[in-house]
Amino acid sequence: MTTLCRDCLEQFDHEMEDQRCPNCGSPRTVSHAELDSLSIAHIDCDAFYASIEKRDNPDLKDRPVIVGGGHRGVVSAACYVARLYGVRSAMPMFKALKACPDAVVIRPDMNKYSAVGAEVRSIMQDYTPLVQPLSIDEAFLDLSGTETLHKGLPARTLAMITKRIETEIGVTGSIGLSYNKFLAKVGSDLDKPRGFAIIGAAEAMTFLATRPAKIIWGVGRSLESKLRRDGITTVGHLQKMDEAKLVSRYGSIGHRLFHFSRGQDDRNVSPSSAPKSISAETTFADDIYNLEELCRRVWPLCEKVAQRLKKRSLAGRTVTLKLKRADFRQLTRSRTLSNPTQLAEQIYQTAVSVLEKEANGPAFRLIGIGVADILDAEGADVPDLLQLGSLKDKRIEQAVDAVRKKLGPDSISKGRRLR
Repeated sequence: MTTLCRDCLEQFDHEMEDQRCPNCGSPRTVSHAELDSLSIAHIDCDAFYASIEKRDNPDLKDRPVIVGGGHRGVVSAACYVARLYGVRSAMPMFKALKACPDAVVIRPDMNKYSAVGAEVRSIMQDYTPLVQPLSIDEAFLDLSGTETLHKGLPARTLAMITKRIETEIGVTGSIGLSYNKFLAKVGSDLDKPRGFAIIGAAEAMTFLATRPAKIIWGVGRSLESKLRRDGITTVGHLQKMDEAKLVSRYGSIGHRLFHFSRGQDDRNVSPSSAPKSISAETTFADDIYNLEELCRRVWPLCEKVAQRLKKRSLAGRTVTLKLKRADFRQLTRSRTLSNPTQLAEQIYQTAVSVLEKEANGPAFRLIGIGVADILDAEGADVPDLLQLGSLKDKRIEQAVDAVRKKLGPDSISKGRRLR
């Protein structure tokens, strides 16, 4: 049984009787029979946005902090003090404030959070080039073969990484260590904050059996409801089913349900993998019925998504419109384009064609736009001889981008952005 002290980073070839490090006395030790053979990890920063705000304002240290929009917005992040009151991410702000009326509410500063996220990722990349970000505050890491370089097991290197993140950046992180990405991701959420959870091959099936089926990546609300109607509520129920039956009943995701439920995941940690989608959304101060006003509000979101695509030299084939009604019911509608695009105008025209069908009565409190089926931008927005306007749109957008690059993002805009 190998044991690691997460504070002094000493490794021992036996388990501690009282779980305290004999070298420094720290109780933050971790032991596991497979500790010396596991190298796939997921690191997830703890309450990232709220932790940054507390770091930057020490007066908030012991106070409940919620990062989010106004009264009609949603919670982007909640510190662990606020979570004691039942506040959680994506909760409507009015519900969060009702649960925790003394909370300090801070508007999100995405530029600041992104900059800190880049610092976190830079530390990870000091130890392995195989870092696959999932968002600005979490990533998979593959530390296979790094023992000689870093003079210790991957587990020790991971403890070193989170220790540096905490010391140098001022936020904490939790680690999930296993033999594949799925279980590493599950592990990082087991012992927050400042956690270190290990799931080895020997206990994977037993560990998963009692977990809810929604723990499997890709099982959203809709699929979870369908599984529940079929009497499947735990991963253990899935473990008793054969693959063909799962695929027949649930489609291609049946393959994943079969393999993940058994702790099987052959995906590699891929640092160059493109995002599956890029999106932006906004919550209105007042509900909106009017189609013209909805179109005006969706345009800057289309510009934001297009800007993100261009910045990363990406394009997408599928445009998705997200709408949330005044009663919080949500609907999404998608359109697949004949050619991939990264143009705001193309995204906008597609979104409007969907809006015209949906904005026919109910009021909406939120609108969002996304682009999926992401691929490299090479070959995107190829001029269509049957649609000469598309070439004009591309030239206009390139000219606008050039002006903004030189004079700033607010130097020029289309008239539809104005009231």
